[in-house]
Formats: sequence, structure tokens, C-alpha cells
Amino acid sequence: MARSFEYEQPAINPAAPNDSLESRQPAIDNGFDVLDPSRYHSREFMAAEWQRLWPRVWLIAGVVSDVAEAGDYYQFDFGHEAFVMVRGEDAGIRVFYNVCPHRGNRVVLNDRGSVGQFTCAFHSWQFGLDGCLKNITDEHTFRPELVAHRPGLTEVRSEIHAGIVFINMDGKAPPLKEWLGLPDGYLEAYQLDKMVPVRHTRSEWAANWKTGIDAFYEVYHLHAVHPQTSTVMDDLGTQIDLYPNGCSRMIVPLARKSPRAADQESVDEGLKYMIGEAGMAADEYAGDAKTVRLDIQHAKRERAKRLGLDYSRLSDGQLTDSWATGIFPNVQIGLHAEGAFLMRFIPHPTNPERFYYDTMTLFLPADDPNYRVPDWMGLPEGADTSGETRPDVEHIGIGEPANLGLVLDQDSELLPVVQKGIRSRGFRGAIWSEQEIRLRHFHRELDRYLNGEK
Repeated sequence: MARSFEYEQPAINPAAPNDSLESRQPAIDNGFDVLDPSRYHSREFMAAEWQRLWPRVWLIAGVVSDVAEAGDYYQFDFGHEAFVMVRGEDAGIRVFYNVCPHRGNRVVLNDRGSVGQFTCAFHSWQFGLDGCLKNITDEHTFRPELVAHRPGLTEVRSEIHAGIVFINMDGKAPPLKEWLGLPDGYLEAYQLDKMVPVRHTRSEWAANWKTGIDAFYEVYHLHAVHPQTSTVMDDLGTQIDLYPNGCSRMIVPLARKSPRAADQESVDEGLKYMIGEAGMAADEYAGDAKTVRLDIQHAKRERAKRLGLDYSRLSDGQLTDSWATGIFPNVQIGLHAEGAFLMRFIPHPTNPERFYYDTMTLFLPADDPNYRVPDWMGLPEGADTSGETRPDVEHIGIGEPANLGLVLDQDSELLPVVQKGIRSRGFRGAIWSEQEIRLRHFHRELDRYLNGEK
């Protein structure tokens, strides 16, 4: 006889008004199908994604601060495509395919820089910052009919939201804000447009990009993979919300012990570290583990006033907790008052069992040397957080140490093992709990694109 199902999703703040960004969203039932695991390694499935998914969705190209001045550009790869984002002389931001219309050479060869115009290194064709053709070397040797249309760089549809630049390859997606489906002011509340990159890594992992999404879209694994988090992260108290069009979030309470922790009272080293991060004297703290979260919230609010930071749009919970927000199809942003951790799961151009884990640590600068992003982001000691220098992209090859901090390095070691297991004849598909409903929501939206529903 089947037992009744009684699990109820936690609410981070049961008293939050319905119009609050903190309030729990109405439930979305995506069923309980077990999906064929071939989606994680099939070349046919990968080809379908390239045909029916990637050209049709909005993808994050970069952040506005990376192209602050006219001529600044930022180049990025996505699978077998490459793009260049540039600030024009008219102050507008445009995104182009990074390909010369003459012979297909890449017009930009490095990650970022600043130029007055683009010059192809193959035959010296020149293009303005607006993508228009400026000069063809030895143009008199071309039949006029071939170049009469003045072939310039091919522009990609782009929109800016909360300081983030999005692109859509086929140009047919709904307007960005409508497509995201997030509440008004959701991303803007964190002032992402004022944040600057203080670290940027791009590491290759031996797994499918969806294997990566699945791992980062739930906290069910924390107790097993990251046991050190049990005294500073309440996995069982995590609120999960699903939005239209595949976006989702989990609000993970920080500075609060998991019910799995045996000791619920004492202030351990992990909590002391978080107390120190908030600008308090950890050795003098007189409260217990149950008061830490509220005291940190109060301390951060007071520190913001002292430093002239605007936290007016953030709830008290947002000053401690991680709002891990999934932007369909391949992004998660860990949102915090001090900064954000933007991670993109980028498919390999040819191998379905490889992906690039592209992470950008964004920071809201403040005049306080002890003010920094949460430790879980793995920002190295001594990193320049002034915002005056944009760090180079760290390219990390397959199997090389990721050096992303303890928590993320544990994930990088686990995922290749999971990918191998998915290949086993003994594995028939993931069995997801209600703690993993973000995964089901993501895959349901993915299938809508692949099945022609969108």
C-alpha cells in the first residue's frame, strides 16, 4: 500500500508579504518522470540542443563593467561560436559574432582589450566599433558585386538587465525581462550594475554541462560532499522557488546550523569566521549559534551605513543568506549584499561529456579592507578588490586543480565520477526528491525546447 506524501517545502520567512522578493512562490508540479540518462552523453542529444535550444534562448554574454569605455571589448567562446562585446563611440554596447566576413578568421584573438577599430589579422580588413566595414585591403581586386553590400561584422541581438549583457542568436526570443520571468527588481536589488569582476576562471570539467547544473541546483548533497558546511548552512531549511520559463532559485540560510549538526548551541570556528566577516569581534561574541544569523544581519546593516552602501532594497535575510538563482538554461548566480558569484555551464563544442565551468566573482567595492565576498566563493587571499584592475581570465585545463576554494573544488572532483556512473548500464535515470525540484523544473523546460513546445 502506497504511503501518503507529506513533505512541505520550507519558507525562509513565513511572514514575508506576498509582494516581497523573499516570499515563497506558488508551487509548480513538474511530475515525477525518470528521464533517460542518455541526455547526459548522447551526441544526438547534444546536436538537438545546438539546433533547438542554444540559438533560441537568452544567454549571458558578460557584464557591463567589462566594457566601461569606448573601444573596450570582451571576447568569449560558447561552444563552437565566439562573440565579442564592445562599447561603441556612441556609448552603446553591441555584441558581434567574432568572425571576419571575408574568410572566417576571428577578428579578436584575446579575452579583452581596447581598440579604436577592429582589424582582421588575416588580410587586414577593418571594421568600426559599430561593426560596419571601414576598409577592404586592395578592394579594387574584388568584383564590385561581391562587396557591394559592404560586409561588416554580424551583430547579435542583445539586451542589458541589471548590469548583465544577454544575447539571443536567432533574434526571435521574447523580450528579455518577459523571458526571465523573475519578479520586478529581483536582480536589481543587489546592485549588480555597480559590481566589478575581481576573479574570473574558466575550467574544463569531464562531465556534461547538465551534470554540472544538476549538482549546483540543489543542497541535498551538502551533508555528504561538503560536511564542513553543516554548522554554517541550513540545508534542510532551504526555500526553493520555481519561476516561469525555467528560472528558479534556492534561498540557503547561512550563519545557521543544519539540523543535521549534532551540536546546535556552540559557536564553532565556521560561525566565528562568519562573525568576523561581518566586521564583529568573533572572540568577544557573547551569543550562541541560534543568535548568530540575526546579529550578523544587524552588524552588516550598520556597516553598510558606515560605508555609505545602499542596502535599502535588501531584506535582513538577504544580508546573510545565499539567493542561488538559476537563469535558464545554463547559469546560476549566488547573490549576496557584498557581491555575486556568476557561474556559467558552457557546453563543449564537440564532446557531450565535457563542459566549461566559467565563474566570475563580482564585488561591490567599499572602503574597508575587511569587507569582502563570502568565503564560499573561494576568492584567494590578497586578491585585488579595489575594482581598479580587471583580472585576467584564468584558463584551467581538464584535470588541472581548479583552485576555486574547498567547496567548489570538492564539486570539481565529484562531477567526473558522477558522469562515469551516468554511463553505466545499471543506471536508469535520476530519481529526484522534492529537495531536487529545481532539477526537474530545469529539465522540463529544456524538453519543451527540444520537443518543439517552444
